[in-house]
Amino acid sequence: MRLDLPIRPRRNRKSPVTRGFLCETRLHADNLVLPLFIHPGTGTQPIKSMPDCFRLDLDAMYREVEGALKEGVRAFDVFPAIPESQKTPGAEEAWNPEGLVPQAIRGIKARFPEALVITDVALDPYNADGHDGLVQDGRILNDETVECLIKQALCHAQAGADVVSPSDMMDGRIGAIRDGLDDMGYTDVSILSYCVKYASAFYNPFRDALDSAPRFGDKKTYQMDPANVREGLRELALDEMEGADIVMVKPATFFLDVIKTVRENTALPVAAYHVSGEYAMIKAAVLNGWLDEKRVVLEALTSIKRAGADVIFTYYARQAARWLAE
Repeated sequence: MRLDLPIRPRRNRKSPVTRGFLCETRLHADNLVLPLFIHPGTGTQPIKSMPDCFRLDLDAMYREVEGALKEGVRAFDVFPAIPESQKTPGAEEAWNPEGLVPQAIRGIKARFPEALVITDVALDPYNADGHDGLVQDGRILNDETVECLIKQALCHAQAGADVVSPSDMMDGRIGAIRDGLDDMGYTDVSILSYCVKYASAFYNPFRDALDSAPRFGDKKTYQMDPANVREGLRELALDEMEGADIVMVKPATFFLDVIKTVRENTALPVAAYHVSGEYAMIKAAVLNGWLDEKRVVLEALTSIKRAGADVIFTYYARQAARWLAE
């Protein structure tokens, strides 16, 4: 029997060359950012909740950057694990010009000038309370925190950062940081705003990696409710008006609708962060033999790009780049 079908969609899927010719969304290594966990000691330290991820000393970090560049990954985001002895209520280590992050920035740019260095601007790794902002009587201080973030962003810019990325979600910090950078002549330093960042349950492995979990309460007074989308559009409008160059949605996989909505409401580049919990879920299933790692990772990252992300932060950046090159 042959059906009388003038329209047969399967014709467009009949062979690899046909499927490739008609592919609507293409993932490339240039779309990927590799987060780097660094520590001030020596050697590498495994992160139990993130198999195959490590805290790196500076030498190991340089080797990681060199390897990633060879594989086509050219953008890196630096996250520090700070010793308890350097964590204070005022988070002063965040803008120490001889601190771990400025050392890492200078080292990467000296060895690999072609690398794009992104830095996290937030106080939680340095704050004795583990919060992204200064704390007073159990309350997160907004304006006083922004003053600190300006100093932190300037410290990173002075060390050679290409992009500073405020992840703290304090009100008004994008405009204040932009003004601070411009006033000191750093007009070419870009701001990637964690614009739509949710108070998600998927961050725990990251906090294990940096020992940066809040010492009390949670982050719901500054990070967004996962139930909300319109609130994110308000944050987007404000950050765009204040001078953000790139905007981010975080997390990614469970927020594809938000990525799509942000994409449809801005002309700015949109980034998305495939976060530690999303990574850990895939790794756990792979280690149990339940999923094909390559296929699942590429499907996840492609779905994030299909939703509208121009840039994807992922711990799978190097593996994905290798798989895409096959």
